[in-house]
Amino acid sequence: MTDFATYPSGLRLAGRKVVVVGGGHVAQRRVPALVAAGADVYVVSPSVRPALEGLALAGEVTWVERAFEESDLDAAWYVVAATDVPEVNLAVGDAAEARHTFCVRSDDAAAATAWTPAVGRHDEVTVAVLGDGGERIDPRRTAALRDAVLHGLREGALSSPSTRSTLQPGEAVPGVILVGGGPGDPDLISVAGRRALMGADVVVADRLAPRELLGDLPEDVELIDVAKLPRGRSAQQVEINRLIVDRAREGKRVVRFKGGDNFVFGRGFEEVIACREAGVPVTVIPGISSPIAVPAIAGIPVTHRGITHEFTVISGHLPPGDPGSLVAWDALARTRGTLVLMMAVQNAPQIAEALLAGDRAASTPVAVVCDGSMPTERTVLSTLGELAADLVAHAVRPPAIIVIGDVVAVAHPERYAVGG
Repeated sequence: MTDFATYPSGLRLAGRKVVVVGGGHVAQRRVPALVAAGADVYVVSPSVRPALEGLALAGEVTWVERAFEESDLDAAWYVVAATDVPEVNLAVGDAAEARHTFCVRSDDAAAATAWTPAVGRHDEVTVAVLGDGGERIDPRRTAALRDAVLHGLREGALSSPSTRSTLQPGEAVPGVILVGGGPGDPDLISVAGRRALMGADVVVADRLAPRELLGDLPEDVELIDVAKLPRGRSAQQVEINRLIVDRAREGKRVVRFKGGDNFVFGRGFEEVIACREAGVPVTVIPGISSPIAVPAIAGIPVTHRGITHEFTVISGHLPPGDPGSLVAWDALARTRGTLVLMMAVQNAPQIAEALLAGDRAASTPVAVVCDGSMPTERTVLSTLGELAADLVAHAVRPPAIIVIGDVVAVAHPERYAVGG
């Protein structure tokens, strides 16, 4: 095939079928951006990474749990062949070609009919950078050019940024950087956090880390999925510690990428201790903390003048009465401030019972903010006495943050009377 220049074009995929064949690290990077574009995404693979399984369980994608069949591409507008088996990717490409459907090949860009650019966004502008030819695409260079353009847009002048993403491997001191990604919206990561992420050799990511940013990583970055699914597969903390230490000892720049903030129920300091004990340099880039940010994004203040003088952030991963629980629920029930519960959806009915038993009023306003900062965000309003039933009635699933107190009534006076 003649090596013509590429023809850039923006695809509007909302409501249109897109098929991703493969469930590994390439799919993990590509699927979130397709979901964000509104595509009707089908992932075809006998197995998938935990992060993709989480998307399927949440109903954001359809997982076809088997090997690829040509008919999977019927009515598809766009296809990504992302398996680690060249013969399968070739078959996907041939099936797409027969249907006049553009297809990205993760293993052979030269054989593909479409390429995935290095993408970034600023305000209402999307910046996409492509190489000139399949064999000549340099992922670090295209990522650096994208970042240079974005930097210029942010600063008001298109000048070359002084960022880690422009560095080549070996030009920076290896070590581990703990990056808090914020509540989920990719725009809410800090500038320092994004710079570290784009300059990494290895990214070790949780399910709740802003997933769309993974699609912006240069192609040669190793992505390790340590997603923790509620009541599902779990990558043990000791294994995560081993991974980040081992990769850093190999001379790599390792980013441990987490949702929210590293040190708020994120076990981040356990990773700091592991690095220090191993003699590995470690730094921390804090993230916007979800227990404050998610209610704020939903329009709920955790404090308000004349209403509350304190708020308490509590992990609800263990129910009241559990031998491992460190929470004095009876004492919390006697406070007048705001209670913010994280990881508490499963145990919320027992928590509500404990607070009611401690003399918190059944009429106490409650807001459950689901998928905070994400396109699927929604808020379920309830009361302490009705919470258990409302969680079932509204099919609430993690991730969600539960806010208990009169600040909810301040935000929603049409639903409650403050103190009532």
